[in-house]
Amino acid sequence: MDSAVSAARELARRGITASLDLLGESVTEEREALAARDHYLRMLEALSAAGAEVNVSVKLTQMGLDIGEDLCAANLVRILEKAEQVGGFVRIDMEGSEYTQRTLDFFRERLFERFGRHCGVVIQAMLRRSAADIAQLIALKARVRLCKGAYLEPPDVAFPDKAAVDRNYVTLMEHLLAEGNYPGLATHDETIIARARSFVTRRGTPSDRFEFQMLYGVRRDLQVRLCREGYRMRVYVPFGTQWYPYLMRRLAERPANIAFILGNLARESVSKQ
Repeated sequence: MDSAVSAARELARRGITASLDLLGESVTEEREALAARDHYLRMLEALSAAGAEVNVSVKLTQMGLDIGEDLCAANLVRILEKAEQVGGFVRIDMEGSEYTQRTLDFFRERLFERFGRHCGVVIQAMLRRSAADIAQLIALKARVRLCKGAYLEPPDVAFPDKAAVDRNYVTLMEHLLAEGNYPGLATHDETIIARARSFVTRRGTPSDRFEFQMLYGVRRDLQVRLCREGYRMRVYVPFGTQWYPYLMRRLAERPANIAFILGNLARESVSKQ
C-alpha cells in the first residue's frame, strides 16, 4: 500500500489523479472480506494523509457478496463512511456478466441514496445490455466509468468482435458526455480519445465535466500529453499480493489482452525515442 500511495502522490505532482485498487475478488471466507475492508479503510486514511485525492476502486465479491449481501453491504458502508469523512470517492468495479445485474441492483438499492456523492459504478461497453444500463444510470445521475471490458463472455451477452465493441463504446461515451454526471472514459484507444475530444469541442463541453482514465504504466506519454492539453486524467493503480492470479485470469479469459499490453508498451517506447 505504501508504494501505491507513493505512486498516487507522484502522479499528483504531475497533475494526474489516481484511483487505487487492492487486487482481489471471488472471496468466499468472511475473514478475507473483513481483512480487505480494513485494508481499504487504511488506504483511504493513507491517501488523505499523503495529500493525494482520495479515490479507490473496489469489487463487491472482494467485500463478500458471494457470502452474503448483508456482509457486503456492511463492509461497503464502513468504507463509504470513511470516504465521506475524508472527502473521497469509491468506484464500485464491475466483474463478469453474471454479476452485472447484482452489482447494479446493489449499487442502486444499498449505496446510492445515502452515498451518491461519494460512489459510482462501472459499465462495460462489450455487453449488449449496456445502452439500457447507461440510460438508467444517467437518469439516476450516477457517476459512471465506461470501459470496454476484459472478461470472456458468450456472443449472446457481449459483442464478439473488437470493431463492434469500439462502436458501442463511442455510442455510450457520447451519451455520457452529453447527459452524464462527470463520466470517466477508461480507454487507451487514441481513435476513441480523438472522437471524445471532437465531440466535446463541437458541443462546447468544458474539460472539467469529464475525465480520461488509463492504467498505471500504460501509455504514460499519452497520459501526460492529455494532461498538458488541459484534459483531466486519472490513472488506475492496482496493487497487492493477488496480482498474479488476477493477471492469469485476465490473460486466460481473453488472450488478446497480451497483445494489448505489449502493443501499448511498444508504442510508448517508440514515442520516447
